[in-house]
Amino acid sequence: MEKGLILEGFLFLLALCFHANAAETEQKLLGDESDGSRAHPIHRLELFAEPGEEGKEAIKIDPNIDTAEEVLLPFSTRLTCGECHSYGIIKGGWHFNSVDPNVDPGRPAQPWIYVDARTGTQIPLSYRSWPGTFKPEQFGLSDREFTKIFGRQMPGGGPGETDDPDEVMRQYVSGKLEINCLACHNGDPRQDQGGTTGYAVQVSRGNFRWAAAASSGLATVTGSANDMDEMYDPFDPFSVETAQSGTKKPPTITYHKNVFDYDNTVFFDILREVPSHRCYFCHSNLYIGSEETEKWSEDEDIHLKSGLTCVDCHRNGMDHNIIRGYEGEEDESDNELAAVSSCESCHLGEHSASEPTAGRLSAPVPEHFGIPPVHFEKLTCTACHSGPWPDDETHLTKTSRAHRLGTPNVNKAREMLPHIASPVFAKQADGKIAPHKLVWPAFWGILKDDSVMPIELGTVTKVIEDVLSKEEFPFSGDWPDLTDDHIAKGLTALASGASAEDKTVYVAGGRLYSLDDSGQLSEQKGHPAAKPYLWPIGHDVRPAAQALGIRYCTDCHGTKAPFFFGSVNVDTPVVAARESKKMIEFEDVSPFYTWAFAFSFVFRPWMKMVIIGSCALMSLVLLLYALKALGCVIKTLAGEN
Repeated sequence: MEKGLILEGFLFLLALCFHANAAETEQKLLGDESDGSRAHPIHRLELFAEPGEEGKEAIKIDPNIDTAEEVLLPFSTRLTCGECHSYGIIKGGWHFNSVDPNVDPGRPAQPWIYVDARTGTQIPLSYRSWPGTFKPEQFGLSDREFTKIFGRQMPGGGPGETDDPDEVMRQYVSGKLEINCLACHNGDPRQDQGGTTGYAVQVSRGNFRWAAAASSGLATVTGSANDMDEMYDPFDPFSVETAQSGTKKPPTITYHKNVFDYDNTVFFDILREVPSHRCYFCHSNLYIGSEETEKWSEDEDIHLKSGLTCVDCHRNGMDHNIIRGYEGEEDESDNELAAVSSCESCHLGEHSASEPTAGRLSAPVPEHFGIPPVHFEKLTCTACHSGPWPDDETHLTKTSRAHRLGTPNVNKAREMLPHIASPVFAKQADGKIAPHKLVWPAFWGILKDDSVMPIELGTVTKVIEDVLSKEEFPFSGDWPDLTDDHIAKGLTALASGASAEDKTVYVAGGRLYSLDDSGQLSEQKGHPAAKPYLWPIGHDVRPAAQALGIRYCTDCHGTKAPFFFGSVNVDTPVVAARESKKMIEFEDVSPFYTWAFAFSFVFRPWMKMVIIGSCALMSLVLLLYALKALGCVIKTLAGEN
């Protein structure tokens, strides 16, 4: 028996070694490894579509087919680009691997924020295990539903490609949202991410299979997969023809025939280095102050204005394991350039490195004259150089991914949910203070063992919308004005459909609301589930002449300086709970000591004058005694008593 187990174990290890060796020696595809040339290769390609059934060969696209006998299908990036590039390697990149639980989540970043003013909901979601966020399935969202809502500004892959056994028929109709290589790498100016028939609209219509082709500039797609029932077969000409004769139109693609050569190949203007305007579709920020803000009135990041592009710093190889650029990333990333791509490593470099690394990409080496070294121990580089200049109150902030910037029919009102505040100077996990964006969660949940799990979206929508049906909702997309009575009614309605062991609660504005044994509403401040979610700001970077402290120490150390004493509004639909907190509450420092230290700067100019005057007086006294001593020496040398 024991010998048998040993033999089985040996054979198992041998199989693992064989598999690992096979993986290492697997032949690379044409585009998996560069030959070293910095020139852009020409991409003249045949287009391939998925066959509709596993095991069948890919279908070559012919725009001249008889549509009565065959269905004209959208090309598949997985099959078309995958002819030369290993799709399986690419899908492990940072933009596509969020659903993989084995991937290190790294430091917290911007979540996907689901908002619904009709139910008083504003909840941060992420597939990555970032504290303060919830997994979409915990909120009752399937991968397909999540993709339909947020896929507008996702480059495909991730949840768009997972297999969901509960929605296999619906997924067959809509297809999978494959990685859209063209969203980043297409140099064609017709690449349409946010137009009325572009990528974002196609995803919202459930046209996952058609989204990449519709936005490529090579074709036009009409119709909606959402309108088709689960028995619709997009690969069957008869099913397609029948659907087209109805009032609701199925997804239909029409290729622009002038893009095809005589042999049905297509030229793709592929850019190896992704242009910055492609990044902006998903990564724009709009900081709203006391007045309306337009992009032309705001300065761009100093790196971009100096001629750099996003991918000069945020680099990746074929594995698409892109550098995020924060200190300590090298401990969590396999990208070999992560160690030299943070602010500090790029500008200051490593003195112990085998070769000098300071001043990469023409970065100036800062000297920081007169700044006490303790600042570099307590603050990140971004604390002084990144984000908007701090004001007495934080700025309402809009981001592409949270507010659908760049997509059709966007609500441009400044109060549009979600409400994101920035800059909020807060202490990070590494102990340094950095500028952050902040969102206060608001959701209905179940309290168990002092932790709160959100109630599924479908249940909340059905119950709470009925409770708040008579309330007025601002056209601007802002919160309704909820009262304690609204919350009590909502909790009562949710409790009637929950089990006896479950305690329904409402989280909003840093407070947890629940019903006590007598049915009265009670609230608890400071519950962990009600804490705001914060993520660090990296951009836009201001030049050294606009850094905090450039005018004087009181930029931060004044008794009213926003860095310590600015106001952070507590965002909540509950009218009675709307208040503000001081910035210092997020920095984990002593309020009294900080204020007293700042107050000392009021008298420091006087103190300097007193010290200078005292030194001058002492110098005069010393000079007087020195002159007297010199007179005595002269008399002695002259022979006088």
